[in-house]
Amino acid sequence: MSVVRMKKEQPDVVAEKPAPARATTAPVPPLSAGPSRWQLAARAFQHNVLPPLLGLTAFVLLWALVSASSELPGPAKTFDSAVQVFSDPFYDRGPNDQGIGWNVLLSLARVGIGFGLAALVGIPLGFLIGYFGFLNRMMAPIISVLRPVSPLAWLPIGLYVFKQAQPAAIWVIFISSLWPMVLNTASGVTQVPQDYLNVARVLKLSPWKMFSRILFPAVLPYMLTGVRLSIGVAWLVIVAAEMLTGGIGLGFWVWDEWNNLNVEHIIIAIFVVGIVGLLLEQAILLVARRFRY
Repeated sequence: MSVVRMKKEQPDVVAEKPAPARATTAPVPPLSAGPSRWQLAARAFQHNVLPPLLGLTAFVLLWALVSASSELPGPAKTFDSAVQVFSDPFYDRGPNDQGIGWNVLLSLARVGIGFGLAALVGIPLGFLIGYFGFLNRMMAPIISVLRPVSPLAWLPIGLYVFKQAQPAAIWVIFISSLWPMVLNTASGVTQVPQDYLNVARVLKLSPWKMFSRILFPAVLPYMLTGVRLSIGVAWLVIVAAEMLTGGIGLGFWVWDEWNNLNVEHIIIAIFVVGIVGLLLEQAILLVARRFRY
């Protein structure tokens, strides 16, 4: 009897593939909403409004402290006088008694005439001085001598030549606001790259096209800087000129109030001069941005 060995059947072992590892990714935080409208308004207030407000508050407090220990009118008394002055700024009770509004307008008219004449002369002269080297060397000693002269030193010359106070005041504004425009315009012309001018000569551009296409756009920022400086000088000079020449204007109004020992009105005039000068400068800046962009 044969014995047959039976092998124990073992099940086939199938190698299982390892399960793919799960990618462990950090949870994505939810998108945070941007700053709210109130937060933006608070930041704008903190950045643009709060610093000037603190500065003005410190100035008023310092003014009140000084006035408390001296005879200088304080902020409250000056404010009451300002309310009376600006309640009727355009009254007219004769040539020597007019409201502050008329005085401001007449001072602005003198500044406009003198400044306009200075622009008509100074800007073209600056282009010529900057473009022609011979003219630059010829005018350099004249400008160097005349530019540092005090504006009021020109007033007697104006009175002697024109024989009247009104054109003499305009003459002082003209000669004072002339130099910044001449020098800044000439400096801008000298900064134009020589390659631009060489290309214009190769293309045989006419003088007008060379001026309008090359010189003017390149010199415009320098020219506007000179205009801005000149308008500040013109408004600075007019008050002193009107003090000496008389007539209607802010300078005459200040001097007349000093003769009346009305110090509150003098302080009001100081603020008016500063605010009008600031507005003129901002107007020039707006024009400069318009041309630049």
